Amino acid sequence: MSETVLADPATLLSLLESWVELGWLRALDLALVRFVSHQAEAAGQPLSPLLMLGIALSSHQLGRGHVCLDLDAMTREGFNDALSLPPEDDVAPDERLLPSDILRDTALGDWETALDLPLVVADVADGEHSSSPLVRDGHRLYLRRYWQYEQAIFHQLSDRLAPLTQLQDPSGVGARALAGALDALFGGVDADDAVDWQRVACANAARQGFSVITGGPGTGKTTTVVKLLAALQSVALSLSAGARSLRIRLAAPTGKASARLNESLAGAVDGLDLSGLHDGEAIRAAIPVEVTTVHRLLGSIPGSRKFRHHRHNPLVADVLVIDEASMVDIEMMARVLEATPPHARLILLGDKDQLASVDAGAVLGEFCQRAAGGHYTPATAGWLAQVAGTVIAPELLDGAGTPLDQAITMLRKSYRFTADSGIGQLATAVNQPASGDAATEAARVLQGGFVDIARAAINRTEPEPQVTRHCLGGGAASFPGGGEGRLIQGRPVAPPEGYRHYLGVMKRARPAADADWTQWEQWAGQVLEAYNRFQLLCALRRGPFGVEGLNQAIIAALSKDKLISTGEGWFAGRPIMVTRNDYSLGLMNGDIGITLEVPARHWLNGREVIDPDHRVIRVAFPAGDGSGGVRWVLPSRLQGVETVFAMTVHKSQGSEFAHTCLVLPDRINPVLTRELVYTGITRAKHWFSLLVPDQQVFDQAVGRRVIRTSGLGRVLFG
Repeated sequence: MSETVLADPATLLSLLESWVELGWLRALDLALVRFVSHQAEAAGQPLSPLLMLGIALSSHQLGRGHVCLDLDAMTREGFNDALSLPPEDDVAPDERLLPSDILRDTALGDWETALDLPLVVADVADGEHSSSPLVRDGHRLYLRRYWQYEQAIFHQLSDRLAPLTQLQDPSGVGARALAGALDALFGGVDADDAVDWQRVACANAARQGFSVITGGPGTGKTTTVVKLLAALQSVALSLSAGARSLRIRLAAPTGKASARLNESLAGAVDGLDLSGLHDGEAIRAAIPVEVTTVHRLLGSIPGSRKFRHHRHNPLVADVLVIDEASMVDIEMMARVLEATPPHARLILLGDKDQLASVDAGAVLGEFCQRAAGGHYTPATAGWLAQVAGTVIAPELLDGAGTPLDQAITMLRKSYRFTADSGIGQLATAVNQPASGDAATEAARVLQGGFVDIARAAINRTEPEPQVTRHCLGGGAASFPGGGEGRLIQGRPVAPPEGYRHYLGVMKRARPAADADWTQWEQWAGQVLEAYNRFQLLCALRRGPFGVEGLNQAIIAALSKDKLISTGEGWFAGRPIMVTRNDYSLGLMNGDIGITLEVPARHWLNGREVIDPDHRVIRVAFPAGDGSGGVRWVLPSRLQGVETVFAMTVHKSQGSEFAHTCLVLPDRINPVLTRELVYTGITRAKHWFSLLVPDQQVFDQAVGRRVIRTSGLGRVLFG
C-alpha cells in the first residue's frame, strides 16, 4: 500500500481522512494539509504526497506536545512509536493503515527531496526572510510559528543572560546590601555549614535579569521566592533615600496553580521574620501575595492568539515571578519573555522533572537539562562565595559553563519528605535512581513496608470494582497497620481516606435549614477541604483504566451506596473541574468546585433573606485568595466543566492531596513515562497508593523518559 499512498496525492488524502475518522489525527491536521496544498497548486507548484504527509505529521506532533517533527528520530525509533499512531489504547483495524507500512521504504534522502520546495518549506538559513508555512532545520521540520517561538526565546535570553550591573561587583554597594539582606533572612554562615541552596538561589536570582529556581516537592520553592522578594525589596529601598519599592508581579499557568501559590505566599509572607532588616514591615507590605494566571497577566484578547502586553506594550513590572513553570508551553514562554520589560527580572519556579506542558514544548526541562551538574563558572562561584558566603563544591564547577547554566539554581534538599518517608524515597527512586535502574529501585521501595505507601494488583479484565472500592473507602487496609497511629513531626496523621469522607462531611456537617449564610459558607469550605483528602489519578482518558470509564464506575458505586442521590446532571456532591478559562466568572482551567444543595437567598430592602424551604443547586469554589472563603456559581453559568472523581495526571499538576491514588493501564502506552509516574507520586502529601494490573507496566513506564522533540536545547547549549 505504501507505494500507492506515496505515489498519488488523492490516495494520501484518503489515508489521512481515515486517520481522522479513527481519531488518530486531528481534523486540524488534515485541514492544514488541504490549505497548503490548495495554495501550492494555485501557485503552480503542487505538493508531493510525501510532503503532504510531512505537513500532516508535523501538525500531529504539535498536538502531542512536540515542537517539530524529527525525521531522523522517526526513522530510527520506529514510525508508529515516534508518532504514537495508533494513540492510547487503540488498535489498528488494518495493518496497512500504520505509518510503519506507509513509510517502511522511505529514507532520509527521500524526505530531503520531498522538502525541497522553497514555496512551502524554507531552509533555516532563509527562515527569517521567507513566508513559507514550514521551516526545515537539519532533520527537524517545523510549522513556521513554532520555529519563530524557539528563535524568539533564544534571542530574548541572549539579551537577558548577564549579571545586572548594580550587583556585578561583589564588593559594590548593591552586592553588599544583598549580602546583608541574606544574612538577616537566613542567618550567618559558618565554614562548616552545608550549602543552603535556598540562600544560593536567592543570591543567584537577585544577580540575574533571568533566572530559574527548580526543585522537587518540599524543597521550599515558595519559601525561597518570598525571601528572595524580601531581599530584592530591601536592596532597592536601601540604595538611595526616598527610593521606591520594586513593582512585583506574580503569575502561574492555571487558576488552580495561581490559587495555591496565593495561599502559600500569604502564609509565608505573614510568617517571615524581617526583624533583621531595616524597616522590615515596609518590606513586608511591599511583597505582593496576589497571583494571577499568565493569560490574565498578559491580557489575552478573546478570539485571537494575541495579548495586550508585548514588546511594544510591555508589562509594568520590575520583577516578574512565574510559578509552576514546567506547565508553560513554548508559545507562552515566548510571549512572557517578549512582554517582560528589558530592565525587569524574570524568575521562573518549577520542578524540572514534572510532566511538561500540555501544549507544545518542554521549556523548563530544556532550560534545566544541566541543572543537576551545576556547571557554574569560577566567576559565578567566586561571586556566590563573597555575597552568599557559600562555597560551591568542585564537582558543580565548569570553566566552560554557559550563561544559561549560571542562571539556574536547583534546590537539593526536601523538607517535606523525611528519610522514613516512602513517598519521598519512591519519588527519588523513580526520578533519580542512584543505580540508574528506576524499576529495581522503585520495586525495593514498594516492597519496603513503608507506612505511607500501598500497592495493589487489580484485575486486568474488570478493574472497576477494585478501583471503586479503593476510591470510596481509601484502601486503608492496603497500608501497613491500616494507616493507623502515624505521626509526622510528632503530630497524628488521619488514616488514608477516600470519597466517602468528603460526602460524609457534606451530610454530617450540613447546617440547619434556617442557619445564616456564614454557616453555609463555612460548611462549603469544610466540604472542599475534605474533598482534597483524596484524588484518583489516571494515565489515560479512555478505556477501563481511564478517566472516562472510572468516573462513570465511581458515580455508579456512589449511587448504589446512596452516597449521592443520582448520577446524572448536577447532583449534590458532584465534583467538577473547569476545562477552559472563564474570565467573566474568575475561573480558570483546572479549578475544582463541589456541587452543593443550599437554601435560596435573595436581597430584600437591602437585607439578605434566606428561604429555608426553597433549595437550589450551586457550585462552591475556593476563593483562591488565601482567605479560606468560598465563591458560589450557578451551574447554568458553567459552560466548560467535567466530573472529576478521576482526573489525568496532567490535570493534577499544581495540586496536592493528602492521599493520591495512581491507576496504570494493563499495557504500556506512549503516555506512560517516568515523568508521569513521578508527577503522580508527588501529588501525594501523606499517603500514596498504586493500583496496577501488571507490575511490568509500571517497570517499563519508569524506564521511559518524556522526549519532547524540539531544537531549543541545541540552540541554548550548542
